[in-house]
Order: sequence, then C-alpha cells, then structure tokens
Amino acid sequence: MLKVAWSENYVLPLPPHHRFPMSKYEVLPQQLLYEGTLTEANFFKPGRMSESEICRTHAFDYWRRLKGLQLTPREERRTGFPQSPELVDREVTIMQGTVECVYFALQFGVAMNIAGGTHHAFTDRGEGFCLLNDIALAARHALDNQLAQQVLVVDLDVHQGNGTAQIFQHDKRVFTFSMHGANNYPLQKETSDLDIGLPDGVGDDFYLSTLDVNLNHLLERVQPDLIFFQSGVDILNTDKLGKLAVTREGCKQRDKLVLSAAKRNRIPLVASMGGGYSPDFRDIIEAHANTYRLAQELFF
Repeated sequence: MLKVAWSENYVLPLPPHHRFPMSKYEVLPQQLLYEGTLTEANFFKPGRMSESEICRTHAFDYWRRLKGLQLTPREERRTGFPQSPELVDREVTIMQGTVECVYFALQFGVAMNIAGGTHHAFTDRGEGFCLLNDIALAARHALDNQLAQQVLVVDLDVHQGNGTAQIFQHDKRVFTFSMHGANNYPLQKETSDLDIGLPDGVGDDFYLSTLDVNLNHLLERVQPDLIFFQSGVDILNTDKLGKLAVTREGCKQRDKLVLSAAKRNRIPLVASMGGGYSPDFRDIIEAHANTYRLAQELFF
C-alpha cells in the first residue's frame, strides 16, 4: 500500500502573500481522495521529531533559536516565513513524516510526504522557505539505524539542493545529485556530488534524456539501497520562477523515469514534494498529483 505522510498542521494560517503556495498542502490530498487515487487508508499522520534527532544534523544553537523564535530579522527574511510556534510545530512534523516514510518505503517499495523537500536548510541556518532539512534528517536516521548503507539523493527541483549538499559534503554514505536551473536561485551554489545546471528554456527532450543517462549511470556507480526523491514541479514551463520549459507531460515522464528506475532496481524510494509556483493553481496540483498516480500505477 502506498503510504503518504500528511497532517493538518502542514497547512498554516499565513499572511496573504504566503497563502497561495501553502494552499497546495490542503488541496492536493483532497484531489487525490476525490479522484480515487488514494483513500484515507493511504494517509498517516506523523509524530513530532525529537530534539536529539534534529540535532544529529542541525546545529544545536540554530535549533535552540529556531524553536525559541529568536531568529534575527535577517535570518527570518532568508527563510521567507514569519516566526511562530505553529511554524516550528509544522516543521518538526514534516521532518518526522519523511523519517516515517523510510520505514514504509522499506516495506512497500515507495512512500511519499505531501510536504518536505526542504533542501535549502543548512546545518546552521534556513533559507528559501526551508527551516529544517527533511531529506538530510531522514537519510541520517536511516544510516545511523542501519536501515541503509548507501543513500542517493535525486533532487529535481528547479533550485539547487544547496543545503543538502552542504550537510553531506564530507559524508560519502550519501551521494547528492541535483539537476536544476543554472541561472536560478540560489545565486551562490554549493557543490553536490553531481550538479547538472540547466540553461534557461530547456524543454522536455533535453531534460528527460539528460536525466535518463545520468540517473542510470548513478544507480550503477553509487549502488544505493535507499533513494530520496525531491520531486519539485517548478520545472514547469508555466512556473513563474522556474525559467525552464518542461511541459506537464514532461514532468510526469520525469517522475516515471525516477520511480521506474527505483522499482526496476528494487531500491526503496522516499519522495518529498518540493516547490511549485505556477500562477494557475491547477498546474501545480495536477503536476504533483501525477507523482502519486504514477507511484500507485507502478508499485501497486
């Protein structure tokens, strides 16, 4: 059974300029239920990640100030979120959701988090709507608990996974692969184990062929026994921030390449949602929904 992490506190009461991108966390599960892709049995409500677990990856001083709502105004602006207890509660729930997905992926082959993909969170700071790094926290949990020996991060958000790259820069147990817009945020890139910076305007054919060749090569080279897939849909040609020209069908084929490769090679996969900023909300929801539809089709 496809297990999907979701909680009511994934949806925050926020000022109007934040409300639009946040509303997908409420609408997407409703859409998946309405169309019959998922039932209530597919969803699970995560617990809260413990402080000791968070501090395996994030600096204690940063976590202390984050939970105490003591970030400086500059740090707060870099995250893009106003500080609040509800925001901290949301973060620790999302983090735990991705960790719990690891166990379901080991059992069923794949598991997914309606939120997550917070790849801009560094060891000691947050930025770009990311406060804690769920991929890094879950990967470290899996490794520290002998659930995996070698992890591959496949980050296909249009923005480089800079925080994830920084966190694992000296850990050979995690191979970080980021394929992103070369001219997009962040301006100052970190160094992943493999970075592919795409020029503006790249469409379906080039995108998919580049991904196919590199993903197959990495699976052979890295030999992972666990994959984390950051499945942001801001690669769409409709995205106001993306600068690429991938169609909705191309985005679906991207997901099919990744999910099929994991299934074919019997590698458990955990998918986190990532970004999406198309002005027409339907483009965001449909592109994200395709990831879940494919998981059901390919694995179950």
